[in-house]
Amino acid sequence: MPGGGPGGSSADIDYSGAVEINSADSQSGQTYASTSADESALLISTDADVTISDPNITKTGDSDGGDNCSFYGLNAAVLVKDGATASITGGTISSDAMGANGVFCYGGNGGQNGASGDGTTLIIRDTTIVTTGDGSGGIMTTGDGITCAYDLAVETSGRSSAAIRTDRGGGTVVVDGGTYTSNGLGSPAIYSTADITVSNANLISNLSEGVCIEGLNSITLNDCDLIANNTQCNGNATFLDTIMIYQSMSGDAASGTSHFTVTGGSLTSKSGHVFHVTNTNAVITLTGVEIINEDADKILLSVCADGWSGGSNITTLKAIRQKLEGTILVGSDSSLTLELTDGSTFVGNISGDITNAKGTAVSTEIGTVSVTLDSTSTWTLTGDVYITEFNGDASNIVSNGYTLYVNGVALTGTK
Repeated sequence: MPGGGPGGSSADIDYSGAVEINSADSQSGQTYASTSADESALLISTDADVTISDPNITKTGDSDGGDNCSFYGLNAAVLVKDGATASITGGTISSDAMGANGVFCYGGNGGQNGASGDGTTLIIRDTTIVTTGDGSGGIMTTGDGITCAYDLAVETSGRSSAAIRTDRGGGTVVVDGGTYTSNGLGSPAIYSTADITVSNANLISNLSEGVCIEGLNSITLNDCDLIANNTQCNGNATFLDTIMIYQSMSGDAASGTSHFTVTGGSLTSKSGHVFHVTNTNAVITLTGVEIINEDADKILLSVCADGWSGGSNITTLKAIRQKLEGTILVGSDSSLTLELTDGSTFVGNISGDITNAKGTAVSTEIGTVSVTLDSTSTWTLTGDVYITEFNGDASNIVSNGYTLYVNGVALTGTK
């Protein structure tokens, strides 16, 4: 998620905090406030253990630090760095400023994707976090930091302000319980340039994608309920979607295979395509997820060119004990491997006729498509379909009056 300003490195930053903790400490019931630009309300900068209980933390004072805010934590309400293990329990954190992330865990690797951090770890639970400014995520992790969050109530309103947010240098984020809401443009509930696992949580995006993965990174959802209403394209994007997997080539994320894994829970897509993959390789694994597609066009997945270049549009969709319904779109320069196992069902068709949200034709011909059905899974056609490869028993295809063509030849033996 681009910060939109100067980069540099963390070594070039003159960090400051209204309250600074630079040794082992335990504080409870304290108020921490900053009204100054480029100053945190609470700066924890130590390789020791720090415990904060029931804080009241407020941050104002806009920053024009751009990437220094997004990559290294400048101007965050709370910044944890330098190998600290910081535990925050209860209380409130609020920021009303530009570039003022709520709580920021910076792992110290200088924003180098794939490099090891210094072990900085943030453990936060039962805390309310509210941010209103642009570039102000709720919980933010970069530089190979480690964040563990439990039962938080997070709400963001600014642009580029995901509720669960990461940026250059990545890290590890584990979330269990709580509600995470984003209201701004370019602000999904989760934005991943890291490895993020979220369980038992409510995820709500009221304007943007529900989740976004960039490059060689991942999001895993376990028994979560996600609702997204993406009604306005942001930046280079020309599609509306709920799950966006892409590579911007900005350097914020290394190139490679993106992974989106969902087990249980629900995905509610109010606008646009449920899944959209562009300019990257992606593996989507769905196991027993309730997918609610409220968009009139009923597009389940699109794999195609969008507003970025330099990568490929390649997707593997694995359905395990999963119900799939709708249209899958695969552009002429794209490829899809669809695998249905363990009693999965797909009711729908696959096409290469694609028009983006701006009304521009993206593709008219279907790309490379391989479909595999195990003996317990079925595909019910809702139109004639042309694919490249089929693996499985033709009797597991319910023709519904239509024809499946494999390399231009009609498949026989369908029901």
